Amino acid sequence: MGHGFELDSKALGPLPIINRFADRLQLDRFFEKHVPAVDQRLKLPPAAGLGVLFRNVLVAREPLYGLSDWASRFDEQALRLPCGLAQALNDDRIGRCLDSLFLADRAALLTEIVVHAVRTFDVDLSELHNDSTTITFTGQYRNARGNSKEGHPTHRITWGHNKDFRPDLKQLLWVLTATADGTVPVWCSVDHGNTTDDQTHIRTWETLRQVVGTVDFLYVGDSKLCTKDNMQHIARNQGRFLTILPGTRSEDNHFRDWIQTHDPEWSELWRKKNARRKYGPDEVYRGFESPLRSAEGYRVLWVWSSQKCERDRTARAERIQRATQKLELLRRKVHSPKSRLKTQQQIQAAAAEVLADTKAGRWVTTTVQLIEEHEYSQAAPGRPSASTKYIRRTTNRFDLKWEANAATLQYDDRTDGIFPLVFNDETLSCRAALLAYKRQPALEKRHEQMKTVFEVMPVNLKSVSRIEALLFVYFVALLLESLVEREIRQNMREQKLESLPLYHEGRECKSPTANQVCDAFQDVRRHRLIDADAVVQSFHDELTELQRRLLHLLGMSPAEYFMTRQGAISHT
Repeated sequence: MGHGFELDSKALGPLPIINRFADRLQLDRFFEKHVPAVDQRLKLPPAAGLGVLFRNVLVAREPLYGLSDWASRFDEQALRLPCGLAQALNDDRIGRCLDSLFLADRAALLTEIVVHAVRTFDVDLSELHNDSTTITFTGQYRNARGNSKEGHPTHRITWGHNKDFRPDLKQLLWVLTATADGTVPVWCSVDHGNTTDDQTHIRTWETLRQVVGTVDFLYVGDSKLCTKDNMQHIARNQGRFLTILPGTRSEDNHFRDWIQTHDPEWSELWRKKNARRKYGPDEVYRGFESPLRSAEGYRVLWVWSSQKCERDRTARAERIQRATQKLELLRRKVHSPKSRLKTQQQIQAAAAEVLADTKAGRWVTTTVQLIEEHEYSQAAPGRPSASTKYIRRTTNRFDLKWEANAATLQYDDRTDGIFPLVFNDETLSCRAALLAYKRQPALEKRHEQMKTVFEVMPVNLKSVSRIEALLFVYFVALLLESLVEREIRQNMREQKLESLPLYHEGRECKSPTANQVCDAFQDVRRHRLIDADAVVQSFHDELTELQRRLLHLLGMSPAEYFMTRQGAISHT
């Protein structure tokens, strides 16, 4: 008689890599400590459910109702689930895990995770960058009004300045702070949807000084940091900040007026190869520290960027061109016999709307001219003669004219490519200030990861408390991803490895992302040959050369990748 062998195949994918970093972060221990299973009757402990949700965010981004099907494809040990518990996963149980996380002391949990990550991975905290984005929701969320739940405050999901350009949708404000060293997230917070960015900086900086344990770090933010209260609070507490001076400040107008008749003593601060055009000119940055300080007494550095100069001129020319084209179409409508624009006021309003739409009103001036057209006809019938009398009928019509404002164009041409930085560190060089500011866009990539790679969609949850807990899970996933990227890129530099063939068709990638690493391991599986509920043989797929290189760069061996809590999977 033949044996009734059954082949059980389960995916491992990138989970062993995620588990290695999660173990180094001691996430299981921290979740069990701060989100304990209060009710022992719970079939799914909160820490275990949050662990599965956290791994799903990194690997697949399935909705809560799809977690059970997704988990069933993976080895339970790789998911860190007790045997047979994968079948216990459903959206209700995961929702209760999120409820437990919301009621936990998330600030203390986040602090312990971050402090441990900084110590374990030796992350440099001397320069921290802060930025915010909006998490957009569809639906009314009438109950999300900021009321407390079991003694814990919640946030208002409401309208505000939407950074996804969806003013018709409600939102929450997501504030993130990350290091310059690898853009590792070290703090996040969620605020009401109508909270403005300038209201978040003092609270964020106070939290960071407690997490870091000192005020000796450079706090870098966008123009919303540049308010009197924000800057004075940091400076008064011996902190250091760097931000960009908004164009609404008087210092900005003063310098732009001054530069019309003066030549600043620019000095080159930085030069690099053109990132957009292979054979294009170098990108050059020049600086000039203003002898006049800001109104609050802080240093002001004016920076001229060759790239920004080209971009400013191109944008201005495109706006003027679009305005000219639309004004020409409007002029044709005015001349049409069937035109509805009959009065001078109507034509002026239509022209103003064109300039507002194209944002070219600063450089283009329009006028509406009144033109009198005369027609003559005989006063009486008959053959015209020298004594024939004529009647003149005068018709008024309008014509639209426009011209470029030469003085304004010349004014703006002298200030193209210029932007001001303000900071209070008296020892910081102008070059160091510029380079610190140029690292700010890296933080925006983390926001992009949240919205595109992680596909953050808490809109599927109707409970605002569960939404806030889910965003906490997204932060932890973002932290782990950043550490994976930081480690692999550091080791590539140490080994003088310029790139890896991670793009499609084996094309080279100079800066590997954690998502690319996860994709490289998606098809790896382990197999078990089972006879009468007994495992006869265990084996796994062979790793490719690229997978082995990635593991080496992450400090893992193939044996460690296939190691489970119960032991290694034999390969026969």
